[in-house]
Amino acid sequence: MFSGVKRALTVVAVAAACAGTTVSAQSDDSPIRIGAIYITSGVAASYGEFARQGLQLAVDEINDDGGVLGRPLEFTLEDSEGKADVGIQTARKLVYQKDVDLLMGLDSSGVASAVIPTVPQLQTPFIITHAGTPDVTGKLCNRYTFRVSDNVAQHQAAAARIAVKTGAQRWTTVGQDYAFGHQSWEYFEKALSDIDEDAEFMDETAFPPFGNEDFTPYINRVMEAEPDGVLVSLWGGDLINFIRQADQLDFFDQDFHVLLTLGGATEVLTALGENMPEGVWVGTRYWFDAHDNDMNNRFVKSYVESYGHPPSYNAEGAYAAAYAYKAAIEEAGSTDADAVIDALTGMTFMAPTGDLTLRAGDHQAVIGPTWGKTAEFNEDLGVRMLEPLTTFAGENVTPPVTETGCDL
Repeated sequence: MFSGVKRALTVVAVAAACAGTTVSAQSDDSPIRIGAIYITSGVAASYGEFARQGLQLAVDEINDDGGVLGRPLEFTLEDSEGKADVGIQTARKLVYQKDVDLLMGLDSSGVASAVIPTVPQLQTPFIITHAGTPDVTGKLCNRYTFRVSDNVAQHQAAAARIAVKTGAQRWTTVGQDYAFGHQSWEYFEKALSDIDEDAEFMDETAFPPFGNEDFTPYINRVMEAEPDGVLVSLWGGDLINFIRQADQLDFFDQDFHVLLTLGGATEVLTALGENMPEGVWVGTRYWFDAHDNDMNNRFVKSYVESYGHPPSYNAEGAYAAAYAYKAAIEEAGSTDADAVIDALTGMTFMAPTGDLTLRAGDHQAVIGPTWGKTAEFNEDLGVRMLEPLTTFAGENVTPPVTETGCDL
């Protein structure tokens, strides 16, 4: 479905001509330019496509409503290829060659950890919408960087609460062999130990390389270790391949509980369809059916009508970031970087997940993930639904700023 995505995809959305005078502080009707960086090639290409769709929808809505300060939005989407050096080069290209006013995106925690320390040099606001490493709003935090999605610490704090429900005591993990996989296990250990002092964490773990194709040795290793519970933090094409291979090896029929930390991603559920095993605990940063508010209802309806499938958390993150920038620019009365950053800092704005606050101390959104069990297959939407469903309040799973390592 996502074949043919080009490395550089430029989308220009121009508002209809507005009667009367502009409300821009500079009487300027030139476009406000957003530079977006996502993975649009390789095993995780679907994540970039979902982000493009969410951002396109937001830009169209905002422009149809008169733009921002009377100016239309446009965006340019570039491929990070999931590589740190490409991510850095792309950010510089967007600022210095494409002359963007704002930046957003990033899928890989490894890429984010490399890109974010360079953002102050660009002097351009950057909203992260996906990459989960706590470091970018922790020890690598800076004045220019914000995040509208949950991070690993928040996500695994919720996973630990689900783990307690299962009654499992001896845990192991399967995660990609880079920052996200290792940090997911580290934060899960800490969060579960804080809740259950009797929890055990096995030495027999599995960390396949990103983009691995054959998961059979890792699946067999976990089954032979006979744990009580398995935390699987794989994502994207790796998770899809893992689930297919694991299901063939009866992994989900073993006498242990499985937590797929990002198994509730629509990219994964759409790709697997009815082949997604039923009755498995899955997590997601956003679930389209978990938030009953006017913005989410409009977003989901428009998204399904436009693209034929429900939005993923990457689509929602990109959509939310566009509206965060809209709110900040309108508050600042300008696209000046310092003014926009001041407006974003501590700001509460409306997102599909509800009122969302970007904490002043570290610029991290105070938000929690959704967890549920895979249930019946919805023929119309092409995904398994989640039942039961729990969305965690951000204030209950977000560590205090004093524990993040951020010093703004």
